[in-house]
Amino acid sequence: MKEEKKFQAESKELLGLMINSIYSNKEVFLRELISNASDAIDKYKFTAIQSEGKLPIKDYFIRIDKNQEQRYLQVQDNGIGMTKEELEKNLGTIARSGTKEFLKKYEEMKEKKEDVDLIGQFGVGFYSAFMVAKKIEVYTRVYGGKTHLFASDGVESYTVEDIEDESIIPDSGTIVRVYLKDDTDEEKYGAYLLDYSIEDLVKRYSDFIRYPIKMVETHKEDDLDEEGKPIEGKTHDVTEDKTLNSMVPLWKKNKKDVTDEELYEFYKSRFDDYEDPLIALNIKAEGTLEYSALIFIPSHAPYNLYSQDYEKGLALYAKGIFISEKNKDLVPDYLKFVRGLVDSEDLSLNISREMLQKSPLLSKMAKNIEKKIVEKLKELKENDYEKYLKFFQVYGDFLKFGIYSTYGAKKDDLQDLLVFDSLLSEKKISFKDYVDKLKEDQKNIYYASGKTKESILMLPEMKHYKDAGIDVLLLCENIDEFTLQVLGDYASHSFKNITEEDKDSLSDDEKKQIEDLVNNNKRFVDDMTSSLKGKVDEVTFSLKLGDAPVSISSKNGLSLNMENTLNNQAEARKEPESKVKATKVLNLNPNHPLFEKISKVQDEEEVKKIASVLYDEAMMLEGFEIEDKQEFLKNLNDLLTKAY
Repeated sequence: MKEEKKFQAESKELLGLMINSIYSNKEVFLRELISNASDAIDKYKFTAIQSEGKLPIKDYFIRIDKNQEQRYLQVQDNGIGMTKEELEKNLGTIARSGTKEFLKKYEEMKEKKEDVDLIGQFGVGFYSAFMVAKKIEVYTRVYGGKTHLFASDGVESYTVEDIEDESIIPDSGTIVRVYLKDDTDEEKYGAYLLDYSIEDLVKRYSDFIRYPIKMVETHKEDDLDEEGKPIEGKTHDVTEDKTLNSMVPLWKKNKKDVTDEELYEFYKSRFDDYEDPLIALNIKAEGTLEYSALIFIPSHAPYNLYSQDYEKGLALYAKGIFISEKNKDLVPDYLKFVRGLVDSEDLSLNISREMLQKSPLLSKMAKNIEKKIVEKLKELKENDYEKYLKFFQVYGDFLKFGIYSTYGAKKDDLQDLLVFDSLLSEKKISFKDYVDKLKEDQKNIYYASGKTKESILMLPEMKHYKDAGIDVLLLCENIDEFTLQVLGDYASHSFKNITEEDKDSLSDDEKKQIEDLVNNNKRFVDDMTSSLKGKVDEVTFSLKLGDAPVSISSKNGLSLNMENTLNNQAEARKEPESKVKATKVLNLNPNHPLFEKISKVQDEEEVKKIASVLYDEAMMLEGFEIEDKQEFLKNLNDLLTKAY
């Protein structure tokens, strides 16, 4: 009995997009149908192995047939097939769990005028055939079940019915029959029925499908005379059942036979990207653990990389059989942006898929793959620094996270991959670059942190280091300073924040000079300290402030920037008692003309106003907002009024 059903409103909208907007290249419909056929065989093959003989093992195939008279092209597989319920669920309701998300994403990309090419996402691949079809029929059967027929013109409705003729599909599988649209001046749909056109599309898009894609081809050959010589003007048709694809997955081929171009094309096709990957790795591991892997680092971060919905992982195959699309155990969190697949002959299929994914062999493969990726990044940094800088701009924070999140366990692997802007260099430099140019008596690696490179360069202390020819690393990301704290040192050189109190770097004469300044100005220093109670813990002098009258520093390892980062986290905002507090030191410049004036002030209220203004100025120089702008302006105006 034939049942007619209406598409849901969202499905109709998505169908319209599929047919008219989304796919920029109509010919990919054949790739999508072949990919679906391959997936169906994968599922059958895995199920048959698990069934303990209940399902027969087959000679798996995908077959393409064409009919010039009825203008249809069909793709057939002998895979898992679908029940009537699965047929309606999978084809009657397009991308049932992802339609809204797909439509939302499509509209967002349209508004941004981005290239919309979402092939394969949200399960819409089958409907790409409606770009070239005026009608599609799907015959399908599960092993031991009935044959069912789904038919639709892709406009309003579809029908589902049972088919009595079981010879159409002898045991299990699916046939997708695409009735092509009529040719127009702009589109020659009939070209998809030509042998050479079909063969070209299969080679271009589906050559690595590991099941034979067969098609009967007919070509002409010359008639031969008795001596075996061609007879001029006389030919005959020769029919050949031809396998169109190589059937050797790219990752199974000899490394020397695989070009970078093939790797790039595979990546773009497999992961629906419009750009070549930044890095492509073809790994062949042999010995105690054997596996093949194709690993890619995209040129740009996936749009949802920083969202909670993003899923890391590599596709996993065992003996060529698909296991899972994203196995999260195959890549560490700090390499979550990596894409690719792994296929191993060592993984056993005689256990459940869940057990397989927790196999200790996976852990060994994961460690090896991680090592290969890190080695490749070091090689890139050494041989193509400009390209490495492009990588670091996109993914550098993940490497820092790799050090920080493992409490330094990845230090030796990752520290030489980190690069930073610096005071004396036009390009980002590594720790090794910095150490190679250390001053003769320099013990520390100096750095300063802030929201931007420009704000860091404005720090009062910076002039002292520039004049002395001492480089300073400029840390602009929140994670930078935490990463350096976990590292502790590099090549036995400690990291030192230039805004942190650093008495050890002072000479004996400088220490004595500051001690005398504090003693000789004890009343003023005490009054300043008292006025800023709760804001700073100490008021002292610095000889490194150049033209600035004041600066603020910290001690005991927690900088102002780290304090701000930690207190802006969600937990600290919810629970004020959990906030951290840096030990702040207000540094006065004894060589600035302003100090000579303010150090003579006796009025207690005026000292409070001076202290408050200088504190706000110091915080501004550090890149922070003034907490109470009205108070700052009032104090400033009062002091200016008194001065004039």
